[in-house]
Amino acid sequence: MLEDLNDTKFSLIICTYSRPDSVIRLMESVKRQTLYPFEILIIDSSKDEKTKIKLDEASYSSLSYYKVEEEDKGLTRQRNYGIKKVHPSSEIICFLDDDIVLEPEYFFRLIGTYKEKPEAVAVGGWIKEEISWKKVDENYQPAYNEFLIDGYVRKLGQRNVLRKRLGLLSDKPPGYMPEFSHGLSTGFLPPSGKIFEVEYFMGGVSSYRKSLFNEIGFSPHFQGYGLYEDMDFCIRASIIGKLYVNTAARVLHLHEESGRPDYRKYGRMVIENGFYVWKLRYPKPNIKARLKHFSIDISLMLIRFFNGLKGDRKAADDGLGRLKGLLNLLSNKKFRDV
Repeated sequence: MLEDLNDTKFSLIICTYSRPDSVIRLMESVKRQTLYPFEILIIDSSKDEKTKIKLDEASYSSLSYYKVEEEDKGLTRQRNYGIKKVHPSSEIICFLDDDIVLEPEYFFRLIGTYKEKPEAVAVGGWIKEEISWKKVDENYQPAYNEFLIDGYVRKLGQRNVLRKRLGLLSDKPPGYMPEFSHGLSTGFLPPSGKIFEVEYFMGGVSSYRKSLFNEIGFSPHFQGYGLYEDMDFCIRASIIGKLYVNTAARVLHLHEESGRPDYRKYGRMVIENGFYVWKLRYPKPNIKARLKHFSIDISLMLIRFFNGLKGDRKAADDGLGRLKGLLNLLSNKKFRDV
């Protein structure tokens, strides 16, 4: 199969901001891949030259470096910039966040999915989180605080246990948005090595057929850090074709703090951008869905405030940002008219 995949030209775009060591760590894992990209494009919005210097010192093959100006800074803008620089003969465009580390067969598994699922317009990878999964038999009855899927079980976090008690946990499979939004992420897909059809996945471990970008691009609505820009794009892509996650295409996400927005801004984006993609998927949700959506927003905000009272300053700032976002939704018409 490897010989067949070697005929598939795929490009890798890495958008970065002030994380030179992270980019090198990622590139070292790319270097160890059993299937290597046709080309690699680094799209850098850093204010300094540290990333370029480190890349020049390391000298990776098939790599092109681009330093963007102010008008092309921000995740969605950098991605759109990179797409324009991709070689015309490339068939698939892959995106990786700069704080990702790949398992050696990541691209082999990811690109192979397009052979196995020729109808796919997009394929996402699977992020190995610090979650313990257990293989169980078909008669296993999960505990109240457990989540069972496809013969695997894992613990639910405290927030999801609370949502379950309140009747607010998603009633859809992972990677699908319920009518009230706040769906389960693809991190709830089990480590079975199987391929799952989804409606959305994380943009930091994503790939798309290049032809898809003839019809849609990453939305300029999302500025700077661009929280939920990946869900926005996936929802629009799912109208055009099928999306999958291959749980055998595995990565580590190391969640670098540098380059992230402050927690108040992050909290506000959770509310405002989350509302935006919800209304994109469900333009006219019913009253029950609206009540559930905002009940979840308020519950999670209160949890962040509670953690803040226990001394977690980041949680307090996050809660304040969420409160600001909710007030914006109430007072600003542009957030209601999607």
